[in-house]
Order: sequence, then structure tokens, then C-alpha cells
Amino acid sequence: MTSPDFTPEEVSPVDLAELTLVEAELDKRWPETKIEPSLSRIAALMDILGSPQHGYPAIHVTGTNGKTSVTRMVDALLTALNRRTGRTTSPHLQLATERISIDGRPVSPRRYVDTYREIEPYVQMIDQQSQAAGGPAMSKFEVLTAMAYAAFAEAPVDVAVVEVGLGGRWDATNVIDGQIAVITPISLDHAEYLGDDLAGIAQEKAGIIKKGREDALVPRDTVAILAEQTPEVMDVLLRRAVEVDAAVAREGSEFTVLARQIAVGGQQLELQGLGGVYTDIFLPLHGEHQARNASLALAAVEAFFGAGPERQLDQDAIREGFASVVNPGRLERVRSAPTVFLDAAHNPDGARALAAALTAEFDFRKLVGVVSVMGDKDVDGILSALEPVFDELVVTHNGSARAMDVEDLANLAVAKFGDERVVVAPTLADALETAIGLAEEVAEPGEAVSGAGVVVTGSVVTAGAARTLFGKDPA
Repeated sequence: MTSPDFTPEEVSPVDLAELTLVEAELDKRWPETKIEPSLSRIAALMDILGSPQHGYPAIHVTGTNGKTSVTRMVDALLTALNRRTGRTTSPHLQLATERISIDGRPVSPRRYVDTYREIEPYVQMIDQQSQAAGGPAMSKFEVLTAMAYAAFAEAPVDVAVVEVGLGGRWDATNVIDGQIAVITPISLDHAEYLGDDLAGIAQEKAGIIKKGREDALVPRDTVAILAEQTPEVMDVLLRRAVEVDAAVAREGSEFTVLARQIAVGGQQLELQGLGGVYTDIFLPLHGEHQARNASLALAAVEAFFGAGPERQLDQDAIREGFASVVNPGRLERVRSAPTVFLDAAHNPDGARALAAALTAEFDFRKLVGVVSVMGDKDVDGILSALEPVFDELVVTHNGSARAMDVEDLANLAVAKFGDERVVVAPTLADALETAIGLAEEVAEPGEAVSGAGVVVTGSVVTAGAARTLFGKDPA
């Protein structure tokens, strides 16, 4: 495997200072929560840069939950199959450099800064053109997407694995033509941007399924890899595939999870792929939802290589790839005695998947939740999903300006959990100290703490901030 772009101890204070400056400049732009349904600015920038996004094949991933997990699994499998990868995910947990990964690791702060400075003059040209026509300057996400595509071309990578930021059709990443389009389960989220109609949301996300480029060096048909969906969503996705003449592989039909068994540190899987059955797969992640994500990732990589009934990928390489998956902030253990997990669940479906994994795979005598959520989320739905699994709940603030006020969150939590089960802490650090103390109450005096757990969740920002407090490096 190629050596990582950097290790944390090698980062100079000067590089970090310049990274902070670049982030401050980018933060003056439209945030990722503000979008305009247009690809005109990002497309114009790509043209000026020489269309770097067309210099390598791509696997494009959208959906509501599981996008980052699937993207990271695809990346790990491709690496095990000796392909140099570029990966872009969003949002980041701890450091902005996580958004652009090459060879499975975030780029260095130096490379991040240099990439931005190289494209900055062209970004400013597009800003001026757009504003002169009465439109907005480029958004932060548009610039970050351009940076990722430019960095991948510069590396160069053999294949890009790209996670959609929001939606699909109008997402800045969609200037790329993914020969493999992966769509994870679609549910309600970001209703203020995508609406509250599942079919309408599916229409937006189906926009990443596109005809193969006829001017490509090696023209290839698009393959849509579809997770199990509600009937109205699946209807939209299949209609889109027919419109653009894309082949389709569906979870539960062409590929599926045949068996899963809980194992120490994760689970053991048997997967039905497009090219046959893959056995003895260890996945170092918890939850049935991650097993299903694994089946999506395997099918996507099989489709990329053209695997099918007559051609199976190397079993040992697939096992190696899955065993190497690193997925920070997804039921990630960061401490023992008491056990502390971090999970980025930020909508009701994500919270339900977390609750199901905690119930099925762990047997805690006492489980304490630490929760901070963004104010624009379905907080009632998240709390309702978590209530059955948490004995007590510590509500707090994760430091983001978008986070719900602690008192407001406490009031909603009390309505679900009852006054006796809810504790308020002003900061995440205070909340962690409080939750660990509550968990330790299960131990008798002088007894080692066992059977107690703490789960930090509610937002990607919450999980990322907690990861930093526990001294974990960006991954």
C-alpha cells in the first residue's frame, strides 16, 4: 500500500496556520447548508481547469444514510485490489483535510492549502462572472469539490470514489460522470432543501445515474447499484435507469447479505455478490446496517471491474479490503471501562440503526447517551429512536452555531425520557465527564467498571468534536 500523505506528527505549525487561513476564507462563502439548484458555476470552473474530473473513472455514492460508510468501504476494496484511489466525503469529523483523501488517507494540510491556492485565481474568475450575471459567488462546497477533483488528477489516481454532498442532481459533485452510481437507502432528511416527498427526494438523488460519456477513452455503460428502497422510491430510481440506459443491480435480488454473525470488534459476513458468494469476511464495524452497506460496496466494486456470474473478484483481496476498513465516528469505540462509543447518527433512520446495533450486539447493564443535535434536524424523531436504549441522557452543545440550544434540547428530551433521566451539561467536555460518572455508578466501591457504556451521538459535528477530545487523529 502507498504510504500515507502525512502523519500528524509531521505537520508543521506553519502548515496548520495556513490551513486555518484558507478555511477562514472559504467560510466567507455560502455554507453547505445553502444551495442553489445549478451546476453552472462548478461546470465553468472545471472547464477552465481542463476538466480534471474526466481524467479518471468514478464511483458516485448518494442516498440518505450510509453514504460515507459505503464510500470508505469501496475505497478500501479498490485499494486491496491494487488501485490508487481518490476519495471525497462530507462533512468532515475533525479536520477539513479529511474531505480529500488519496491512497486511503487525508491529504496533508500543505497539499490542501497548495491545491486551494492553485485554483483560487480561477475560482475568483467564476465568482466575478456569476456575480456580474446577477448570481452568487461559488459556494464553499463547490470550491471544495473542485479542489478534490484537481487533487485527484494531480496525484494521479486510478479511480475516484465520490460521496454526494446533498441530493444528487444539482450537487456540485455531479459534474463527474460516475460509471457506477450507488444509491443507499433513501428516507426523509434535509427536508428544507429536498422537500418531504420521498418520490421527489428520490428524483433528486437519481440524478447521479447518467448515460456513459460517449467521448470517453473507453466508453462504458453506467451501472446503478441500488439498496433496498420503499416501492415509490424504487419506482423513481428504476425509471431513471431506463431513461439513461443504465444497467441495474438491486440489493435483495442481484446481491445481498447471506449471513452475518457478531464477532469481537465487528462481524463475520457471507455476501452474495454479482460474481458469486464471498465467505469468511470480517468487517470491523457493528450493526446490520453496516453489513448491508458492505453488500452495496462489494456490488459497486464488482460492477466497476465487470464482475458477474462468470467472473468473481479475488476472495482474499476482498477479505483484506473489508478487514482494513476504517470508519471513524460510526459506532467507534474510543475508550474502555466504561466503554465510550461515538456515532454520527443525525436523523431518525440513523438513530434507529444505532439503537438496533446497540440492542443486538451489546449487553450493557447501564447505557448513558450524550446528545447534541443541529437545530434543523428532526430532533423528536432522533430522541424517540434513542429513548428505548439509553438509561440516562446528557444533553449538551457541540460548539457549532447550528446546534440546538441546550435548554430547548433538554425540554424536548424531558418530554421523551422524563425529568429523572435527563441531565444538562453546557459543553461537550462537561457532558462526557458527567456521562462517564453516571456510567461508573454501576460499579461497587473498589470494583472495576464493566457492563457500562456511554454513546456520544446526534450529529457528525458532535462525534467529531468528541473524537478530538479523546485525542484521536483525523482519519
